Amino acid sequence: MKRVLSSLIVSASAAALLGAPTLPARVSSPHGMNILLMGTDGRDTISDAEKRRFHPGGIACDCTDVLMLVHVSAHRDRVSVVSLPRDSYAEIPPYRDEATGEERPPHPSKINGAYAEGGAPLAVRTVESMTGLTVDRFLQVDFRRFIDAVNDVGGVEVCTPRRLRDKATKLDLRPGKHRLGGGQALQYVRSRKVDSSADLGRIQRQQRFLVGALRGLQASRLLADPVATARVVHTLLGSGRVAQGFEAGELVELAVVLGRVPTRATEFATVPIAGFDETHPEIGSTLVWDRAKADAMFGKLREDRPLIRAGASPKPLDPPRLANSAPVRGSSYACR
Repeated sequence: MKRVLSSLIVSASAAALLGAPTLPARVSSPHGMNILLMGTDGRDTISDAEKRRFHPGGIACDCTDVLMLVHVSAHRDRVSVVSLPRDSYAEIPPYRDEATGEERPPHPSKINGAYAEGGAPLAVRTVESMTGLTVDRFLQVDFRRFIDAVNDVGGVEVCTPRRLRDKATKLDLRPGKHRLGGGQALQYVRSRKVDSSADLGRIQRQQRFLVGALRGLQASRLLADPVATARVVHTLLGSGRVAQGFEAGELVELAVVLGRVPTRATEFATVPIAGFDETHPEIGSTLVWDRAKADAMFGKLREDRPLIRAGASPKPLDPPRLANSAPVRGSSYACR
């Protein structure tokens, strides 16, 4: 542990001293960098007391509750985040089952099932095949790492214009600002029975949470503290038993880069949805992407172009609607 933190502290110190930190050359591209953020439902390492207090639910499906594509522009001055609903209809690419050696052909599934079948590598391949984007890096975070990382930074401030109550997770937030510790933050980003918007509302809260986390890091100047930065990075990457798409030093440098991007230069969207499809009873009801609109959105990211035109400041709908996937600036989610 001390050796890991020492290495991270050196990396964090170097990054903090750089006037304009750059990410590793091997992923340097005139078209920016794409990162797949995966929130898994792994809950084996949270305590019984935490389960009783924060109500994470029953049996894990070993799948991805959260899938976000994060595009960092080539000039490191803009961040675009596109959420991919977990129930999205997907075609899983062919792969070899590592446990049995069996070759599996392409087959339909919900997008979150790719991780359950083949872990992070298959989840990445599935997202790449559906978006036409190359995923340069990935980061997977389970319940334990999420709770501990939020606590490491002193909690995250979020705001809500209306009361949020979920009988399943026991989330209960009144309108206004709230600083959430790790366990309550887990309730906030996982609740999907607040209203009829279901997973779309949960996605919006996940995006609000990311904005709150970014603003909090910038306000506290935590990223200027090598020891604190090293602690958070070590928490996110875990013990090494779970494969990650980042080296520790790379994640430190990325954190420093993101810490310098103002919220008005961040943009958030959900992939455009055409509607529901129940023609695959073996996988249940799925969300089907609006292929034309989705291709246009991912085309902008491939070309390293913003999702929102200059000067526009669209307002988020709360709760969100299925037919509206218009991107919004991170500043529109920020607490005032």
